Amino acid sequence: MGKIEGIEIRNYGPLKNIILGKTRTHQKEKPLGNLVAVIGPSGNGKSTLADVFGFIADCLEIGVEAACDAGNRGGYERIISQGATEPISFELYYREAHKAKPITYELVIDLDRMGRPYVKEERLRQRVQANGWPLSFLHLQEGKGYAFEGTESGQDENGTVVGKKVEVELSDVRKPGIVTLGAMKQYNRIEKFLSFLKSWYLCYFSPDAARKIQTSSPAPYLDRIGSNINNVAQYMYRENRKDFEKVLKEIQSKLPGIEKIEPLKLENGQMTLRFWEKGFNEPFYSPKMSDGTLKLFAYYLLLHERNPRQLVFIEEPENGLYHHYLGTLAEEMKKSVGTGYTKQLFITTHSPFYVNALQPEDVWVLTKDEEGYSTAKRASEYEFVQALSQEGVALGDMWYSKYFG
Repeated sequence: MGKIEGIEIRNYGPLKNIILGKTRTHQKEKPLGNLVAVIGPSGNGKSTLADVFGFIADCLEIGVEAACDAGNRGGYERIISQGATEPISFELYYREAHKAKPITYELVIDLDRMGRPYVKEERLRQRVQANGWPLSFLHLQEGKGYAFEGTESGQDENGTVVGKKVEVELSDVRKPGIVTLGAMKQYNRIEKFLSFLKSWYLCYFSPDAARKIQTSSPAPYLDRIGSNINNVAQYMYRENRKDFEKVLKEIQSKLPGIEKIEPLKLENGQMTLRFWEKGFNEPFYSPKMSDGTLKLFAYYLLLHERNPRQLVFIEEPENGLYHHYLGTLAEEMKKSVGTGYTKQLFITTHSPFYVNALQPEDVWVLTKDEEGYSTAKRASEYEFVQALSQEGVALGDMWYSKYFG
């Protein structure tokens, strides 16, 4: 459970100083919703924003030095904003549930004396009292600092300690401290927050990868490129056949021309999907299906996970899809994330057809300032947009007509 109510990014490529939503230092801003769509012209930072989430996830999995080189990032020197004199830093403002006290996670990445990326500073804060300043329950500088056990403990800016304080020194400053401490039960708040970060799913779906026939190996979740789409279908089929058939019927109603979908285990143990199309007596198998059909099927599988990932980021879902499907897809995504704290979905898009299904509060616009850095602004903050939306004018149509963005 949980979602990000705000994020601050400093010195990451064109995102030199970006704030989306509510953060510790911007308490008057409205929190991010369960569906966050990011729009704007090409080259204005949308892909970089998506990569921020991928970079943080990579830092947890493989360490900050390897993360700087992963995914063709090209190293720290290519990631950091041109002309920046301060290090790369992120702040995540996270809330576990409606009445839960928010947690702030701060991560600062810099170069050491040898020119290698490392975690310069890392901090977790949470307010303990109903009215009061947040207390740090994890604070590491250069790999040294402290952590607090329990749920009602921490240290304030004046050094006042509440609860049990434990001195900490990490042996490896190239990995965030929450990776080490989050594996220990006594640091239950760190453990829960780390579990949230590890639940992120960054979607880079590839129809070619999805066409490959996999060995029979049921999997509860899609991988990043969707290469195990058949195995996910097999898992859902095996775990709860009635529920899976119900999901398939719902998906079938959204896929144009598809009457039935079934997973099929071949004699050699491999798995494939077969699709019955209207007007044909014989099924088509997943390796022969169109890019758009496979992509839609993957998205709907993702939206119907029994134990959903808490944060999903999808770049340009419109690629390869007929524009008339995008409004329905956007509505399904809104329905899937709901209004609670179970799932949050981030989207980048160029499609006004997708944006037409959204409200001004859901949409953020990235543009470039005079210095070439990205700026972020909610669509609802543009003049006339909120009023026109209340009168029934679709948001995507306004965007296409250049009322904003």
